[in-house]
Amino acid sequence: MSLQGSLSRRATSLTSHEELHAGKAQRASTGLDGAKTSHRLPIRTLVAASVGNAVEWYDWTIYATFSIYFATQIFSAENESLAFILTFTTYALAFFFRPLGGFLLGRYADLKGRKQAMLLTIMLMAGGSLVIAILPTYAAVGWLAPILLLLARIAQGMSLGGEVSSASAYLAEIAPPNRRGRYSSFFYISTGTAVLLASLLGASLASTLADDQLASWGWRIPFLIGAALGLVGLWMRRDMAETKQFEKNVDKAKAIKNPLMLTLSEYPKSVAQLIGLTLLSTLCYYTFFSALTPFAVKGNGLDDSIVFWALSIATALFVVLQYPFGWTADHFGRKPQLLVWSGAIALLIVPVSALIHPEAGFGSVLLVFCFGLGLYAMKSSIAPAIMSELFPTRLRGLGIGAWYNLTVALFGGTAPLVIQWLSNVGHSNWFFWYVAVGAAVAFVATLTLHETKGSVLR
Repeated sequence: MSLQGSLSRRATSLTSHEELHAGKAQRASTGLDGAKTSHRLPIRTLVAASVGNAVEWYDWTIYATFSIYFATQIFSAENESLAFILTFTTYALAFFFRPLGGFLLGRYADLKGRKQAMLLTIMLMAGGSLVIAILPTYAAVGWLAPILLLLARIAQGMSLGGEVSSASAYLAEIAPPNRRGRYSSFFYISTGTAVLLASLLGASLASTLADDQLASWGWRIPFLIGAALGLVGLWMRRDMAETKQFEKNVDKAKAIKNPLMLTLSEYPKSVAQLIGLTLLSTLCYYTFFSALTPFAVKGNGLDDSIVFWALSIATALFVVLQYPFGWTADHFGRKPQLLVWSGAIALLIVPVSALIHPEAGFGSVLLVFCFGLGLYAMKSSIAPAIMSELFPTRLRGLGIGAWYNLTVALFGGTAPLVIQWLSNVGHSNWFFWYVAVGAAVAFVATLTLHETKGSVLR
């Protein structure tokens, strides 16, 4: 049942009151009422669709954020450098299960519905977080500890692969054509809020606990919180209605025999555009939300509390900018926004990164984080809309899930590992040239896009 359809099925709608208003607003925006009325955002529905993403990214982020504390607990402490490399390798390996999760759960979303897929993904993520929170140490059980960690991360990797495609499709499909950017902005409002919570928790724990306390038991606290947040997400999603576009196209999706090959044969340009844009998007995310923290703390010896607070402030800015950038994309177009984002990163990322050095103060660190996350908000605010506009409904879940997550696995999952390796060989700053090249690729991909503001989804 769609938001619009809830008007005629009031008695059976699980979220009837708010979805009635959402349906009226959507009909007004598409001109079905015959008279223009003010639009009312279906906040409850948008939050329910996005809360799972918040849990997913909270759990995903705290692994990278707190890895500097638990690496020598889960792996042997005899070689600290090797312990960090193995921790980041586990982080990277989990990324390679994201394409599998994106393919399987994306196809599941195309066949069984966006809602069912989103319920499944949040259960996998919260379960993985709980397992990590109660992991035995290497000293207690030896190599069983890292094996259990890897299994938990595989479950989370598959979960996140399916969540991004399902939630993106859901937000885009319930949105009126001229408000898809604003609806999409809730995706990363939730993500940014979750990451802000993770970074604030890191700053608080770093300020109140000694390093040995963080290493012995403090790092487990955020994973326990992540498991609890998963239960909240399940409760909020239980009343979500299915999208009308899915219900209309489910038979077409079931008739497809080789959906992945179909995306390549019928929509090769869309696949290439998605890969090009995701390449920079994922490098921005993992550079500024994850990889830059250990780079600054371990690589340059900066105080961890300074880095955590700078990240927290910049993340708050990132969240605040989502809806305004969704609005500008609906009014002025997707392409201008994407060109500014990719062009500025390509030209400025290397000189700005030089501000992170052993003598850097809080202001310099804050500037780097605000620069990266402020620009990234221009893309993230409309990411679900852009991705959903590339594929038709019958292939949307799988098309996004498979190709988005494959790109993330190749470039995002390896980002912390690449930084750690470059740091070990004395060339950690080279990583930012790598990001600049990715920005150039995204700039070219943006030039090939058709402007889609106000368009109806295929």
